[in-house]
Amino acid sequence: MLMKRHQKTDWQQECGRLAKEFDRLSGEKAELEYQWNELKASSGQLCRQDEEIRELHENARRLKHDMKNHLMVIASYLNSGEYDAAKAYTSQILDKLNAVHSYVETGNLLMNHILNEKLNFARGQGISIKAEIENLPFRRMESLDFSALLSNLLDNAIEACRTEGEPELFVGITKRRDYETILVKNKISGSVLEQNPDLHSTKQDKDVHGLGIARTKEIVGKYGGVCDFYEENSWFCACAFIPV
Repeated sequence: MLMKRHQKTDWQQECGRLAKEFDRLSGEKAELEYQWNELKASSGQLCRQDEEIRELHENARRLKHDMKNHLMVIASYLNSGEYDAAKAYTSQILDKLNAVHSYVETGNLLMNHILNEKLNFARGQGISIKAEIENLPFRRMESLDFSALLSNLLDNAIEACRTEGEPELFVGITKRRDYETILVKNKISGSVLEQNPDLHSTKQDKDVHGLGIARTKEIVGKYGGVCDFYEENSWFCACAFIPV
C-alpha cells in the first residue's frame, strides 16, 4: 500500500513538473512568434520604404531631365514679352516641384512608414505641411500601440483640415526633458473647444477632433503618459507625452 501511495505521489509530482514545463515552453513559443511577426513587419516596412525612395528618386530624375526644356520655354515667353504666359508656366513647374517630396527618415522604421504614408496622403489633399522630427526610439511602447497612437493623431488632424479653406498641418516629434513627445497641430478658422469642450466622440458631431480621443488617452495612459488638447494662435493642438 505504501508503495502504491509513493508511486502515486511521484506521478502527481511528475505531472506537475510537466505542466510547468509545458507552460514555460508555451510562453517561449508565444514570445518567439511575436518576435517573428515583428521581424516580418520590419522586413515589409523596409521593402515599402525602399520602393518609396526609389519612386522619389525617379520623379526627381525626370524633373531634372525636363528642367532645361522648361527654362527654354520660360525664356522664350519672356523674350517675346508674354509675361503672363511665363508666370503661368512657372506656376505649373512649381506645382510639379511641390509634388516631389523628400522622404522622411527618422531612424525608426515604423515611424518612417507611418509619417511618409500619412503626410503624402495629406499633401495629396492639398494640405500644407511642416515638421520637426527627432530620431526618437519610443522603446517603451509596443509597436502596435505606437502605430495606433501616431496614426490616430495624424488621421484626426488630416480629417479636420478638410473643412479649412487653407489647410495647414504641423507635426513635431521631440524630446522634452524626460518625455518623448508627439505634437500634431492643424490650423483652425474657429474654436473647436468652444463648440465641443469635452471632445466627445460621436459620428453625428461635425467636429471630427473627438474621433479617437478616448483611444489616444487609453494608449498614452498605458505607459504612464499624459495627453494635452488645447488651442493656440488659431491652431488645434494634440500632444502626447510618453515618459522615457
